[in-house]
Amino acid sequence: MYRIRFHGRGGQGMKTASRILGSAFFLSGFEVQDAPRYGAERRGAPIFAFVRAGRAAILERGNIDRPDLVVVADDTLVAIPGAGVLAGLHADSVLLLVTTVPADDWQQRLNTTGTVLTLPPPGGSERDPALLSALCAGAAARLTGAIEREALIRAVDEELALYPADTIAANRAGALAGFDALAVAAGRVGESGAVAADGYDAPDWIDLPADGVGLAAPTIHAGATSVEVRTGLWRTMRPVIDLEKCHRCTWVCGTFCPDGVIGVDAERYPVIDYDHCKGCMICLAQCPTHAIAAITERQGREADIAAEGEQA
Repeated sequence: MYRIRFHGRGGQGMKTASRILGSAFFLSGFEVQDAPRYGAERRGAPIFAFVRAGRAAILERGNIDRPDLVVVADDTLVAIPGAGVLAGLHADSVLLLVTTVPADDWQQRLNTTGTVLTLPPPGGSERDPALLSALCAGAAARLTGAIEREALIRAVDEELALYPADTIAANRAGALAGFDALAVAAGRVGESGAVAADGYDAPDWIDLPADGVGLAAPTIHAGATSVEVRTGLWRTMRPVIDLEKCHRCTWVCGTFCPDGVIGVDAERYPVIDYDHCKGCMICLAQCPTHAIAAITERQGREADIAAEGEQA
Protein backbone atom coordinates (compact mmCIF):
# COMPACT_ATOMS: atom_id res chain seq x y z
CA MET A 1 0.00 0.00 0.00
CA TYR A 2 1.15 3.54 -0.77
CA ARG A 3 1.03 5.87 2.24
CA ILE A 4 1.48 9.53 1.30
CA ARG A 5 1.24 12.73 3.37
CA PHE A 6 0.92 16.28 2.06
CA HIS A 7 2.00 19.14 4.33
CA GLY A 8 1.24 22.80 3.71
CA ARG A 9 -0.43 25.84 5.13
CA GLY A 10 -4.11 26.63 5.08
CA GLY A 11 -4.90 28.10 1.66
CA GLN A 12 -2.11 26.30 -0.23
CA GLY A 13 -4.42 23.59 -1.52
CA MET A 14 -3.13 20.45 0.17
CA LYS A 15 -6.66 19.12 0.55
CA THR A 16 -7.07 19.57 -3.21
CA ALA A 17 -3.70 17.92 -3.85
CA SER A 18 -4.74 14.84 -1.88
CA ARG A 19 -8.04 14.65 -3.76
CA ILE A 20 -6.36 14.93 -7.16
CA LEU A 21 -3.83 12.23 -6.28
CA GLY A 22 -6.53 10.03 -4.73
CA SER A 23 -8.69 10.31 -7.85
CA ALA A 24 -5.68 9.56 -10.08
CA PHE A 25 -4.96 6.42 -8.05
CA PHE A 26 -8.63 5.40 -8.25
CA LEU A 27 -8.70 5.89 -12.02
CA SER A 28 -5.59 3.68 -12.15
CA GLY A 29 -7.44 0.79 -10.50
CA PHE A 30 -6.50 1.31 -6.83
CA GLU A 31 -8.58 1.26 -3.67
CA VAL A 32 -8.13 4.74 -2.18
CA GLN A 33 -8.49 6.84 0.94
CA ASP A 34 -7.82 10.57 0.76
CA ALA A 35 -8.64 13.11 3.44
CA PRO A 36 -7.38 16.34 4.98
CA ARG A 37 -6.68 16.75 8.68
CA TYR A 38 -7.35 20.12 10.28
CA GLY A 39 -9.64 21.75 12.80
CA ALA A 40 -10.43 25.44 13.02
CA GLU A 41 -7.08 26.54 11.63
CA ARG A 42 -6.99 29.88 9.90
CA ARG A 43 -5.37 30.61 6.57
CA GLY A 44 -1.62 30.12 6.90
CA ALA A 45 -1.76 27.61 9.75
CA PRO A 46 -0.01 24.23 9.23
CA ILE A 47 -2.31 21.48 7.97
CA PHE A 48 -1.81 18.12 6.33
CA ALA A 49 -3.71 15.70 4.14
CA PHE A 50 -3.06 12.06 3.38
CA VAL A 51 -3.63 9.44 0.71
CA ARG A 52 -3.63 5.67 1.03
CA ALA A 53 -3.78 3.56 -2.13
CA GLY A 54 -3.63 -0.21 -2.53
CA ARG A 55 -4.83 -3.05 -4.71
CA ALA A 56 -6.77 -4.63 -1.83
CA ALA A 57 -9.36 -3.24 0.56
CA ILE A 58 -7.88 -0.63 2.91
CA LEU A 59 -8.62 -1.43 6.53
CA GLU A 60 -6.34 1.19 8.10
CA ARG A 61 -7.87 4.38 9.43
CA GLY A 62 -6.59 7.62 10.90
CA ASN A 63 -3.33 9.46 10.38
CA ILE A 64 -0.40 8.02 8.46
CA ASP A 65 2.36 7.49 11.01
CA ARG A 66 4.92 5.77 8.71
CA PRO A 67 4.67 7.51 5.32
CA ASP A 68 6.31 6.24 2.14
CA LEU A 69 6.23 9.76 0.72
CA VAL A 70 5.98 13.16 2.40
CA VAL A 71 5.29 16.14 0.14
CA VAL A 72 5.95 19.56 1.72
CA ALA A 73 4.48 22.52 -0.14
CA ASP A 74 6.05 25.14 2.14
CA ASP A 75 9.63 24.56 3.28
CA THR A 76 9.22 26.90 6.27
CA LEU A 77 7.16 24.14 7.92
CA VAL A 78 10.20 21.90 8.30
CA ALA A 79 11.47 23.96 11.23
CA ILE A 80 8.11 23.92 13.06
CA PRO A 81 7.91 20.85 15.34
CA GLY A 82 4.14 21.12 15.63
CA ALA A 83 3.74 20.74 11.87
CA GLY A 84 5.05 17.16 12.13
CA VAL A 85 6.63 17.18 8.69
CA LEU A 86 9.36 14.69 9.58
CA ALA A 87 7.22 12.54 11.88
CA GLY A 88 7.45 8.83 11.13
CA LEU A 89 9.94 8.99 8.26
CA HIS A 90 11.79 5.68 7.91
CA ALA A 91 14.77 4.48 5.90
CA ASP A 92 12.75 3.95 2.72
CA SER A 93 10.69 7.15 2.96
CA VAL A 94 11.03 9.88 0.34
CA LEU A 95 10.82 13.54 1.35
CA LEU A 96 9.80 15.94 -1.45
CA LEU A 97 10.15 19.66 -0.74
CA VAL A 98 8.80 22.51 -2.86
CA THR A 99 11.72 24.89 -2.38
CA THR A 100 14.44 26.91 -4.03
CA VAL A 101 17.10 25.36 -1.76
CA PRO A 102 19.03 22.41 -3.34
CA ALA A 103 18.35 18.88 -2.11
CA ASP A 104 21.94 18.44 -0.93
CA ASP A 105 21.59 21.42 1.38
CA TRP A 106 18.40 19.98 2.85
CA GLN A 107 20.06 16.63 3.37
CA GLN A 108 22.82 18.36 5.30
CA ARG A 109 20.41 20.51 7.30
CA LEU A 110 18.31 17.53 8.29
CA ASN A 111 21.33 15.27 8.85
CA THR A 112 19.62 12.43 7.00
CA THR A 113 20.78 9.73 4.63
CA GLY A 114 17.24 9.22 3.36
CA THR A 115 16.01 10.33 -0.05
CA VAL A 116 15.34 14.08 -0.27
CA LEU A 117 14.01 15.53 -3.53
CA THR A 118 13.17 19.12 -4.37
CA LEU A 119 10.84 20.86 -6.78
CA PRO A 120 10.91 24.59 -7.64
CA PRO A 121 7.72 26.42 -6.62
CA PRO A 122 5.45 27.52 -9.47
CA GLY A 123 6.40 30.97 -10.70
CA GLY A 124 9.87 30.83 -9.16
CA SER A 125 10.08 32.04 -5.58
CA GLU A 126 6.39 32.93 -5.43
CA ARG A 127 4.10 30.13 -4.23
CA ASP A 128 0.88 30.35 -6.20
CA PRO A 129 -1.84 28.50 -4.24
CA ALA A 130 -3.83 28.13 -7.43
CA LEU A 131 -1.14 25.91 -8.96
CA LEU A 132 0.79 24.60 -5.93
CA SER A 133 -1.70 21.84 -5.15
CA ALA A 134 -1.72 20.51 -8.73
CA LEU A 135 2.09 20.66 -8.90
CA CYS A 136 2.40 18.59 -5.69
CA ALA A 137 -0.20 16.06 -6.83
CA GLY A 138 1.49 15.59 -10.20
CA ALA A 139 4.92 15.17 -8.61
CA ALA A 140 3.62 12.59 -6.15
CA ALA A 141 1.89 10.70 -8.93
CA ARG A 142 5.15 10.45 -10.90
CA LEU A 143 7.16 9.33 -7.85
CA THR A 144 4.88 6.33 -7.33
CA GLY A 145 5.33 5.18 -10.93
CA ALA A 146 1.80 3.76 -10.78
CA ILE A 147 -0.15 6.58 -12.43
CA GLU A 148 -0.19 7.46 -16.13
CA ARG A 149 -0.45 10.99 -17.49
CA GLU A 150 -3.98 10.37 -18.78
CA ALA A 151 -5.23 9.36 -15.32
CA LEU A 152 -3.63 12.46 -13.76
CA ILE A 153 -5.20 14.78 -16.32
CA ARG A 154 -8.60 13.21 -15.87
CA ALA A 155 -8.28 13.46 -12.07
CA VAL A 156 -7.56 17.21 -12.31
CA ASP A 157 -10.53 17.70 -14.64
CA GLU A 158 -12.90 15.79 -12.34
CA GLU A 159 -11.79 17.36 -9.07
CA LEU A 160 -11.91 20.91 -10.46
CA ALA A 161 -14.96 20.44 -12.66
CA LEU A 162 -16.85 23.31 -11.00
CA TYR A 163 -14.10 25.83 -11.77
CA PRO A 164 -13.79 27.96 -14.95
CA ALA A 165 -12.14 26.32 -17.95
CA ASP A 166 -9.03 28.52 -17.75
CA THR A 167 -8.52 27.55 -14.09
CA ILE A 168 -8.79 23.86 -14.94
CA ALA A 169 -6.35 24.27 -17.83
CA ALA A 170 -3.83 26.07 -15.60
CA ASN A 171 -4.03 23.35 -12.95
CA ARG A 172 -3.74 20.64 -15.58
CA ALA A 173 -0.54 22.29 -16.78
CA GLY A 174 0.71 22.58 -13.19
CA ALA A 175 0.07 18.91 -12.50
CA LEU A 176 1.88 17.87 -15.66
CA ALA A 177 4.78 20.19 -14.80
CA GLY A 178 5.23 18.35 -11.51
CA PHE A 179 4.78 15.00 -13.24
CA ASP A 180 7.43 15.76 -15.87
CA ALA A 181 9.87 17.45 -13.49
CA LEU A 182 10.34 14.22 -11.53
CA ALA A 183 10.57 11.85 -14.49
CA VAL A 184 14.10 10.85 -13.42
CA ALA A 185 12.72 9.70 -10.07
CA ALA A 186 9.68 7.82 -11.41
CA GLY A 187 8.90 4.83 -9.24
CA ARG A 188 11.23 5.97 -6.43
CA VAL A 189 8.37 5.65 -3.93
CA GLY A 190 7.38 2.08 -3.26
CA GLU A 191 4.54 0.37 -1.43
CA SER A 192 5.12 -0.59 2.18
CA GLY A 193 3.59 -3.50 4.04
CA ALA A 194 1.19 -3.46 6.94
CA VAL A 195 2.48 -2.28 10.30
CA ALA A 196 2.21 -5.07 12.86
CA ALA A 197 0.26 -4.29 15.99
CA ASP A 198 3.14 -5.45 18.19
CA GLY A 199 5.40 -2.89 16.50
CA TYR A 200 3.14 -0.01 17.46
CA ASP A 201 4.92 3.13 18.60
CA ALA A 202 3.17 4.99 21.37
CA PRO A 203 2.42 8.68 20.66
CA ASP A 204 4.96 11.13 22.03
CA TRP A 205 2.62 12.72 24.54
CA ILE A 206 3.18 12.92 28.29
CA ASP A 207 0.84 10.94 30.52
CA LEU A 208 -0.23 12.92 33.58
CA PRO A 209 -1.86 11.28 36.60
CA ALA A 210 -5.46 12.28 37.26
CA ASP A 211 -6.14 13.97 40.57
CA GLY A 212 -8.96 12.74 42.76
CA VAL A 213 -12.36 14.31 42.36
CA GLY A 214 -12.05 16.09 45.69
CA LEU A 215 -9.12 18.07 44.31
CA ALA A 216 -9.82 18.26 40.61
CA ALA A 217 -13.57 18.89 40.53
CA PRO A 218 -14.86 22.47 40.78
CA THR A 219 -16.51 23.46 44.02
CA ILE A 220 -19.29 26.02 43.68
CA HIS A 221 -20.46 27.53 46.97
CA ALA A 222 -22.67 30.32 45.64
CA GLY A 223 -24.30 31.78 42.56
CA ALA A 224 -22.16 32.63 39.57
CA THR A 225 -20.26 35.90 39.54
CA SER A 226 -20.17 36.47 35.78
CA VAL A 227 -22.47 39.46 36.27
CA GLU A 228 -19.46 41.25 37.75
CA VAL A 229 -17.50 40.84 34.51
CA ARG A 230 -18.45 43.86 32.40
CA THR A 231 -18.19 42.20 29.01
CA GLY A 232 -19.78 45.28 27.48
CA LEU A 233 -16.34 46.85 27.65
CA TRP A 234 -15.38 44.65 24.67
CA ARG A 235 -17.98 46.31 22.47
CA THR A 236 -17.09 48.59 19.56
CA MET A 237 -20.62 48.86 18.10
CA ARG A 238 -23.78 49.31 20.14
CA PRO A 239 -27.32 48.17 19.22
CA VAL A 240 -30.01 50.78 19.94
CA ILE A 241 -33.77 50.24 19.82
CA ASP A 242 -36.22 52.64 18.16
CA LEU A 243 -39.30 52.15 20.32
CA GLU A 244 -41.54 53.75 17.67
CA LYS A 245 -40.71 50.92 15.27
CA CYS A 246 -40.64 48.20 17.92
CA HIS A 247 -43.60 45.79 17.93
CA ARG A 248 -42.55 44.36 21.31
CA CYS A 249 -41.91 40.92 19.88
CA THR A 250 -39.12 40.43 22.40
CA TRP A 251 -39.19 36.66 21.99
CA VAL A 252 -37.29 37.25 18.74
CA CYS A 253 -34.38 39.49 19.76
CA GLY A 254 -34.32 38.06 23.29
CA THR A 255 -34.18 34.46 22.08
CA PHE A 256 -31.45 35.05 19.51
CA CYS A 257 -29.21 37.06 21.85
CA PRO A 258 -26.34 34.65 22.61
CA ASP A 259 -25.61 36.27 25.99
CA GLY A 260 -29.19 36.72 27.15
CA VAL A 261 -28.76 40.44 27.79
CA ILE A 262 -32.09 41.57 26.33
CA GLY A 263 -34.78 41.83 28.99
CA VAL A 264 -38.30 43.25 29.04
CA ASP A 265 -39.55 46.34 30.88
CA ALA A 266 -42.93 46.88 32.50
CA GLU A 267 -44.48 47.91 29.18
CA ARG A 268 -43.10 44.80 27.43
CA TYR A 269 -40.47 46.70 25.44
CA PRO A 270 -37.04 45.13 25.08
CA VAL A 271 -34.24 46.55 27.23
CA ILE A 272 -30.57 45.91 26.52
CA ASP A 273 -28.11 45.38 29.38
CA TYR A 274 -25.19 47.40 28.01
CA ASP A 275 -22.92 46.31 30.85
CA HIS A 276 -22.84 42.85 29.29
CA CYS A 277 -23.85 43.34 25.62
CA LYS A 278 -20.79 42.47 23.50
CA GLY A 279 -22.08 44.17 20.35
CA CYS A 280 -22.42 41.07 18.18
CA MET A 281 -25.43 42.65 16.39
CA ILE A 282 -27.33 39.38 16.07
CA CYS A 283 -30.39 41.16 17.46
CA LEU A 284 -30.11 43.74 14.66
CA ALA A 285 -30.01 41.00 12.03
CA GLN A 286 -33.00 39.17 13.53
CA CYS A 287 -35.36 42.11 14.26
CA PRO A 288 -38.29 41.67 11.82
CA THR A 289 -39.30 45.36 11.96
CA HIS A 290 -35.75 46.75 11.69
CA ALA A 291 -36.26 48.59 14.95
CA ILE A 292 -32.67 47.96 16.04
CA ALA A 293 -29.84 50.01 14.58
CA ALA A 294 -26.08 50.05 15.19
CA ILE A 295 -24.05 53.04 16.33
CA THR A 296 -20.41 53.25 17.32
CA GLU A 297 -19.64 52.84 20.99
CA ARG A 298 -18.23 56.39 21.03
CA GLN A 299 -21.58 57.73 19.81
CA GLY A 300 -23.35 55.65 22.42
CA ARG A 301 -21.22 56.98 25.26
CA GLU A 302 -21.68 60.55 24.08
CA ALA A 303 -25.45 59.95 24.15
CA ASP A 304 -25.16 58.49 27.68
CA ILE A 305 -23.28 61.56 28.88
CA ALA A 306 -25.83 63.88 27.29
CA ALA A 307 -28.68 61.95 28.93
CA GLU A 308 -26.99 62.13 32.33
CA GLY A 309 -26.56 65.90 31.89
CA GLU A 310 -30.24 66.34 31.14
CA GLN A 311 -31.20 64.33 34.22
CA ALA A 312 -28.89 66.43 36.40
